[in-house]
Amino acid sequence: MDAVFVSKLKTLLDALAEKMDVYVPAKASKHLVFTKYDPGSSPAVEFNAVRTCTPVKEFLFPLRETAATMQTQAQVPALKAFAVVGLKDCDVRSIAILDKVFAEDDFKDALYVARREKMFIVSSDCTEPAQTCFCALFEGKGFTEKGFDLNISPIKGGFIVDIGSRKGHEFVERNSGLFADVPAALLEERDANRAAVQQQLERQSAEFIPSEPLQRILERTQDSEIFAQLAKDCIECQACTRVCPTCHCFYLYDGKQQDYFTKMKIWDSCMRFGYAMVAGGANPNKVLGERMKHRLMHKFVYFLERYGVNMCVGCGRCIDADAGGIDLRQVLKKLGEEARLQKTERAK
Repeated sequence: MDAVFVSKLKTLLDALAEKMDVYVPAKASKHLVFTKYDPGSSPAVEFNAVRTCTPVKEFLFPLRETAATMQTQAQVPALKAFAVVGLKDCDVRSIAILDKVFAEDDFKDALYVARREKMFIVSSDCTEPAQTCFCALFEGKGFTEKGFDLNISPIKGGFIVDIGSRKGHEFVERNSGLFADVPAALLEERDANRAAVQQQLERQSAEFIPSEPLQRILERTQDSEIFAQLAKDCIECQACTRVCPTCHCFYLYDGKQQDYFTKMKIWDSCMRFGYAMVAGGANPNKVLGERMKHRLMHKFVYFLERYGVNMCVGCGRCIDADAGGIDLRQVLKKLGEEARLQKTERAK
């Protein structure tokens, strides 16, 4: 992989802003959220040591958008190229999961695909993972190895910029005067930093490593009382699905403008009471515990069966956001212990 060196992050951001809109992590209270970068008035942008609170899906799969007008499909709007800076490995992997849903095979979402093609991904290494990060359980790392255009790694005196795509190469070539070669010593420093972060991620996930694939655990514990127990703590805020970078359920509803009708597309949540309700009023997931089970089955069973990957990247956002204090890691651990007990009982 090709790599170059830049001494200041602003140098890179200003060059990106000449050709496209740029979104960078910024502090909002104690959280990091994405905000539009303004080279002239924005305060100095600091490197984000950990992933943002808000998920990257907001750029590709908006909370609310027009899907159709009258009897015609909505026209794909003219979009300007945009860069999202500071995405972590979990974010980049979440985009790959959304691509499977909205941009592969015969069922392509034209609106999603249009945004995806205009997106320029500038990922960055994690240097201070949150205590709620558990990406190591799902082959995640503190740095990303693919799926980006450029990746930023902080080192003493500046940043190493890895080039991961054709678009990334073209950008660096156009702005070659901004970059320098990377000495071997800096690459060694970068690799040592990455190794230290990876060890931290693996340490804090060690107690949650399942004894067998989560798919088998969930399939064997579908009748577990654990789901009913969890429902006592859940307040149905739906935050877990809203901040999840891979949750992608939506519903369609009709709306009327001045002289025409629209069909709107808006985020939905499997934790919502009416999510599974049908026209006749029947609701297979009326009970909250059943909705909690459905969410986990979708993450670790249904999606895996259809696409070959788990739908969780271990970013930990759901743990941070859950108003009921539910920790997905602890839930999976309890289910794993119950599955192991069942296995032991059957063996007697």
